[in-house]
Amino acid sequence: MEIVWQPPPYLIVHVNYYHTFRAEPQGVKHYEVYREHSHRRCRPDCGLAGVGAEFTRGTSASAAGPPTNPLRIALLRWYNANQATSFAVGSQPIGIAFDGANVWTANFGDGTVSKIQANDGTVLGTFKVGTSPIGVTFDGASIWVSDNATNKVAKLRASDGAILGSFNVGSNPSFPFWMTFDGANIWIPYGTNSVAKLRASDGRNMGTFTVGSSPVATAFDGSSVWVTNYGDGTVSKLRASDGKLLGTFTVGFQPLGIAFDGANMWIANRGAGTVSKLRASDGTTLGTFTIGGEPYGIAFDGSNIWVGGAPQVDELRGSDGAILGVFNIPGTNVTGVAFDGANVWLSGLNDGKLYKF
Repeated sequence: MEIVWQPPPYLIVHVNYYHTFRAEPQGVKHYEVYREHSHRRCRPDCGLAGVGAEFTRGTSASAAGPPTNPLRIALLRWYNANQATSFAVGSQPIGIAFDGANVWTANFGDGTVSKIQANDGTVLGTFKVGTSPIGVTFDGASIWVSDNATNKVAKLRASDGAILGSFNVGSNPSFPFWMTFDGANIWIPYGTNSVAKLRASDGRNMGTFTVGSSPVATAFDGSSVWVTNYGDGTVSKLRASDGKLLGTFTVGFQPLGIAFDGANMWIANRGAGTVSKLRASDGTTLGTFTIGGEPYGIAFDGSNIWVGGAPQVDELRGSDGAILGVFNIPGTNVTGVAFDGANVWLSGLNDGKLYKF
């Protein structure tokens, strides 16, 4: 599977199948899951715990100690070989968001949004939203959905999925993509070089700000909003209070997903096969880490960075970017990544599933 971005922003999806061969650096465990019709098995050296699992989670052989996240320990998930489960959603799920109890995904291929109960994967609802929903963001009470085929974002009540409003950003079509919430406003990247700031309470447009070429994703660091500019290999930093541009920083080719770890911004550079780590305070590049493939979505789990893409998922240590694990899911590639406080969720673009582990 290949996702090709052709600015001004058009999303074209090509589906291929990969056979992945990877040289394994010392101390890195490589995981590949094989499917044979209804039978699933794991490669003998992958350290699988249990029978019938689709996926295993691993860490560096040289890493010491259990995960630092206490929620994993409380759930008896301190061990290295964690089983994963998958849940069917709509067609071509891309963006993912967690609302404190449930996981939401934007299903690009069928114009729906799915609501999944995080503790057991029960589908609580499927809601029709626009034509090609691509991003979902939670504001504390509502879910915001960006429709990549138009210039609209929708606001859904998180409790029952009822549509509370639909709001325009730019001229139709403006191709809004992945949004972020700053505690009061929703920031939406769209068009050739713009970001809109909508007040979450009522959708009022509080301003439109110029950034780099073909902006696609945003993240909030507590005071500033960061934007990945897919078309020019940069990220923009805007002051959240008034949208003033505080800096533009060069990262890798075709930056896409972005995540904040509490001190640094992490960017998935799809065209370069790398991940950049920038200090949030001043934009200094602290590291560029090669993972290969085509990185897409990215998330922080409290200790480590998870990167979804084609054809693999990578886990990087947050402190130094060391690769802790490489995971392959056959027949699909991963776009969105989210963390629910204890588990990582991945969207399988090709097979219409969410993966939890």
